[in-house]
Amino acid sequence: MSVSIQIENVTKKYDKHVVIPNLSANIKNGEFFTLLGPSGCGKTTLLRMIAGFNSIEAGTIAFDNNVINNIPAHKRNVGMVFQNYAIFPHLTVRQNVEYGLKIRKLPRNEIKKSTDEMLEMVKIAEYKDRLPEKLSGGQQQRIALARAIVIHPQVLLMDEPLSNLDAKLRIEMRGAIRDVQNRVGITTVYVTHDQEEALAISDRIAVMNHGVIQQLGTPQEIYVRPYNAFVATFIGHSNIFHGTVISEGGKKAVKFNDGYVCEMSTLSESVTHGQKVAIAVRSEEFSVGERGLKCVIEGRTFAGKYINYFLKFDEGVCLDGQASIEFSQDLGHVDVMYDVGDTITLSPNAAKINVFTEDLEHSLIKDVKQI
Repeated sequence: MSVSIQIENVTKKYDKHVVIPNLSANIKNGEFFTLLGPSGCGKTTLLRMIAGFNSIEAGTIAFDNNVINNIPAHKRNVGMVFQNYAIFPHLTVRQNVEYGLKIRKLPRNEIKKSTDEMLEMVKIAEYKDRLPEKLSGGQQQRIALARAIVIHPQVLLMDEPLSNLDAKLRIEMRGAIRDVQNRVGITTVYVTHDQEEALAISDRIAVMNHGVIQQLGTPQEIYVRPYNAFVATFIGHSNIFHGTVISEGGKKAVKFNDGYVCEMSTLSESVTHGQKVAIAVRSEEFSVGERGLKCVIEGRTFAGKYINYFLKFDEGVCLDGQASIEFSQDLGHVDVMYDVGDTITLSPNAAKINVFTEDLEHSLIKDVKQI
């Protein structure tokens, strides 16, 4: 039923403004593929190109290697779930879900059977005779999901489907969406700007910025080994430091601008002694010790499971323009907490440090791939 999707050298322009320049990606049959990035990065535009709602100025999009560029949207056999639900307010839950089947003029008994199965799958069967206005936002989104899948589309497209829900409902619904997608086995392309959501539900993620895929990989690959500083700071929080490569006697290390040296076994063979680099350390990858980077605590936020400290380092140690420099302390494993004004010494985990070229564009860690 589902298909693979091949996106080859696709370009999208609005007048003379290029929104997506020459983008390529392959989406596997049956996978949950997420387009993640900030507002205006081109992710919804790309989704609408797959759906057939936006034209393609160059390149091709294919389902199972069959080019669909000139196939109108209503003939592409895709299911869509939108941010605003887009369900019919005057129809009951059952009538909403069976609508697409009636349009296809399927036999009445087949419509009933398919609708009943889908209502059970998305867990809204008990509300089948209610109007949408009598249901919560999460329940309405379940209606939209059921209506999109019941027609057995080849591809399911979802555009920010959870952004109108509160935090608790978002967590509940992302689990429901992933469960239904697994059970149906349908190729799904999902758009979101929420990094936590993307990490939780995706098989693979394409991180986009300015219409360009910055990195494509599994959630773990992207979080642990980001390809560039944009990915490192957009997915989770990374602190970026100035540094220099030391390569002597067969050993490699990075030297922070305050003089602290951290030996590393993960640096690429391409690095050279004295090379200026950017060093990224996630807030949870520090430990307090006697050796490391000295800093002063400027503020802190208590979050139950952990405390987030906001730090100040000596001038020239950190990259300018960062929103904050942070250290996260897991309260399940420590006895000492720190106050504003305290000076502490933080040692980064050498195995998890990421190092980028000085222009922040490319990883200098072994075997890190962009796509």
